[in-house]
Amino acid sequence: MSRKTLSFTRSQQLFQEACQIIPGGVNSPVRAFKQVDAHPLFIKKAEGAYVWDVDGNRFVDYVGSWGPAILGHAHPEVVQAVGESLSHGFSFGAPCEQEITLTRKVQEILPSIEMLRLVSSGTEACMSALRVARGYTGREKIVKFTGCYHGHADMLLVKAGSGVATLGIPGSPGVPQGSTKDTITLAFNDSEALKALFVQQGRDIAGLIVEPIVGNGNFIRPKDGYLELMRELCTEYGTVLIFDEVMTGFRVGLKGVQGLKGIKPDMTTLGKVIGGGMPIGAYGGKAEIMNKVAPAGPVYQAGTLSGNPVAVTCGIKTLDLLQNKYAFTDLSRRTRELVLGLKERAARHGVALSVDSEGGMFGFMFCSELPTSFEAAAQANIDQFKRFFRGMLHHGVYLAPSAFEAGFVSFAHGDKEIAATLEAADHVFANLSQY
Repeated sequence: MSRKTLSFTRSQQLFQEACQIIPGGVNSPVRAFKQVDAHPLFIKKAEGAYVWDVDGNRFVDYVGSWGPAILGHAHPEVVQAVGESLSHGFSFGAPCEQEITLTRKVQEILPSIEMLRLVSSGTEACMSALRVARGYTGREKIVKFTGCYHGHADMLLVKAGSGVATLGIPGSPGVPQGSTKDTITLAFNDSEALKALFVQQGRDIAGLIVEPIVGNGNFIRPKDGYLELMRELCTEYGTVLIFDEVMTGFRVGLKGVQGLKGIKPDMTTLGKVIGGGMPIGAYGGKAEIMNKVAPAGPVYQAGTLSGNPVAVTCGIKTLDLLQNKYAFTDLSRRTRELVLGLKERAARHGVALSVDSEGGMFGFMFCSELPTSFEAAAQANIDQFKRFFRGMLHHGVYLAPSAFEAGFVSFAHGDKEIAATLEAADHVFANLSQY
């Protein structure tokens, strides 16, 4: 396979135009391709395992709209359901029956969720869950972990991963010190630090929020017993344990990480797959906690488009298909085939690469050992990642444009797509210095 050079002329023209009227030319920072020293692609359409850009280039897609497209893009049964919903109107600003249907389906899959509130994004879900935890406990301090990204609410932009790390922004200007004074940050997978914190301040901590597999630090798996320790400490000290499964929910397995680990969090935040690609989020958990939310209780949270009928319909159909038509064992096998194939081809060309996956979520880092913390992940070879990203793009493979983002395989990715990806990777690993 010879080196390919695709033309991105129209994407580059559109990006230059966008930069004149949109800050940085994009509506979410990591899309700017800054870390990979490239211009962003402007996507025209998506179907199955593929996306097409405005220059007519086709790519095997491992971004999947950053996770939601678990069935593949534009699944025909989902498209039909959404079309039928659209014919009845876009938005009501009033309750609809579909909200109950989706909530019942989530409860059926995730028994830890006794009550659920729908919102419009993962950021909104995490922000709201922490507000409720504070209202429920009467405490103010919260705990998060380095490299875990829970959205861009002021109190959470402390040592966040993902786009913040990609752009090298230390927190964010515009966030007052007062907004983060009660946010405590710990290194992920450091059990001794976690135990010491609870001994010292446990009775003051309202909530602990964690990505149970850190997808905004690439892919960092919890050490054995680490999540169980969180559950034990939160129970002992009356702290609300919040699993941020916006990324991992219905993605690493039908029941998320809590299902894989058999751990019952007090609250869960959801997004991405729950809406099948439509803007949606949700937070839920124990009834005694959720009954603090207005109008049932005093903790205020609202949203004009919460429970949007079209988005909810998309989510209902997506979850229904995941429950009844697709097997996560098949998805896990295919994802594992991909990452082990990448590792094998990297080794063939003397490139150090660590890989991991769970369900349809995967990560790879240019280092010899799997990192167990964001601090370790940050030491991986970013230059090699940049070159690999650009090389794969020119060979028709679309990966996340950040070394700190997980990748996603869908049920639409078949043997043909995996084989094409590994063939491209073999060539790129052999010629990294050219990209």
